[in-house]
Amino acid sequence: MYSFPRFAAPDHAHVARLVRTNPFALVITATGGVPVASHVPVIVDSGGESTFVGATLLGHMARVNPQWHAWDPPPTGDGPAPSADGAEAPEVLVVFSAAHGYVSPASYAVDPAVPTWDYAAVHLTGQIEPHPDPLDVVRRTVAEVESSRTPSWRPSAASQEVFARIVSGVAAFRVRVTAEQSVFKLSQDKDDEQRHRVHRDADAAVAALMDEVAPR
Repeated sequence: MYSFPRFAAPDHAHVARLVRTNPFALVITATGGVPVASHVPVIVDSGGESTFVGATLLGHMARVNPQWHAWDPPPTGDGPAPSADGAEAPEVLVVFSAAHGYVSPASYAVDPAVPTWDYAAVHLTGQIEPHPDPLDVVRRTVAEVESSRTPSWRPSAASQEVFARIVSGVAAFRVRVTAEQSVFKLSQDKDDEQRHRVHRDADAAVAALMDEVAPR
């Protein structure tokens, strides 16, 4: 992803907030041939306070999804199984995105004008590997997402038993982040009057993100 300098996040706190509040991510791998992508929950396990480089992410997907074989291929004989491309930990791209919206030239009230799209996204590149405890990853993911809800849900003993019973169908993974890119394109390149009009016409979620990232 090209990171437009004029649409940079004001500081890393905005990048971290986007990642943590939008945990349903796009996980992309390419081990030869066409890239493969899955939409799955991904949470921050550790790090990320000042940069996501060096941080660790946790995620999981259905075991019937063949993508997980990219980082945990079946063994071919004695000894540990190599990854699909022979490396110990293949690379992966994890994409987090927030609110987005089409911006009509009608919002600018000037002519000539052209349409555009406002959006915010964070791309984290890293090395991916299997996580040995899918049940722990599922439990931690639920706890992370429920922590922002009121009221929050806590699994009962019966629900925990269901988790344990169905977790054999889950493949969990860990990503060690090596690079971070972000774009927060929210009409910062427009003058105050035009940006006010875009904000007025925008979807509520986009308008809220505009207020957070670049207050009018």
